Amino acid sequence: MTQSDPDARPGADATGAAVRAALSVGIAVSAYGVSFGALGVAAGLDVWQTCLLSLFMFTGGSQFALVGVLASGGVAAGPAAIASAALLGIRNGLYSMRMSPVVGGPWWRRLLAAQWTIDESTAVAIAQPTLRGQRVGFWVTGALIYVGWNLTTLLGALLGDLVGDVRQYGLDAAAAAAFLGLLWPRLTARQPVAVAAAAAVIAAVLVPVLPAGAPVLVAAVVAIVVGVTNVLGSRTA
Repeated sequence: MTQSDPDARPGADATGAAVRAALSVGIAVSAYGVSFGALGVAAGLDVWQTCLLSLFMFTGGSQFALVGVLASGGVAAGPAAIASAALLGIRNGLYSMRMSPVVGGPWWRRLLAAQWTIDESTAVAIAQPTLRGQRVGFWVTGALIYVGWNLTTLLGALLGDLVGDVRQYGLDAAAAAAFLGLLWPRLTARQPVAVAAAAAVIAAVLVPVLPAGAPVLVAAVVAIVVGVTNVLGSRTA
C-alpha cells in the first residue's frame, strides 16, 4: 500500500529543500529593495521612475550601479550610468546559458524565465541536486524576489529620506549572508574552495580601480578558467 511512498519521497524532499532555500534568499534580498527605492529618489529619480527600474530592469546590481553613478554626477552622468548598469548586467546573459536546460519547455517559457534570471534565482537553482529541485528553486526564487523587490522598492521610494541609510539596518549583510549560506555547503573540495577564494580576493582588489560591474566579471572569468581547465580538480571524474 505504501510501496510508492519511498519513491515519491526524494522528489518531495527536493522540492521542500528548494522552497526553503528560495524563501531564505528571497526574503533577505527583497528586504534590501527598500534601500534601492530610497537611493533612487535621493539620486534624482521620482517614485515612478524608481519603480519602473525595478519592474523592467530587475537586476539589483545594475540598478544600484545606475543610481550610484547618477547620484555622483547627476543627469550629465546618464551615459556613464547606463554603461555601468549594462556592464554589470552582462552576467545575466551568462546565467541564461546555464539555466536554459533547467527551464526547458517552449520558447514562451524561456522568454518569461529571462526576466527572472538573476543572481539569486540562478544560485538557488544550481544548488539543488535534482532537476525538479532546480526548476522549483528557480521559479519560486524568481517570483518571490520579483514581487518582494518591487513592493519594497515602492516603499523605499515613498519613504525616501525618512528611511535614511538603510545599510545601517544590516539589510545588505542579510543578502550577503543568504548567498554565503548557499555557497558554503559546496566548498567540500580543493577546487571550489580555490575558486571562491580567488574570485573573492580578485573582486575585492579590483573594486577601487575598475568601473562598477567590472570586478564581478573579472572574478567570473577566473572561475570559468579554473572550471574549464579543472585546476585542482579530480582528473578521473
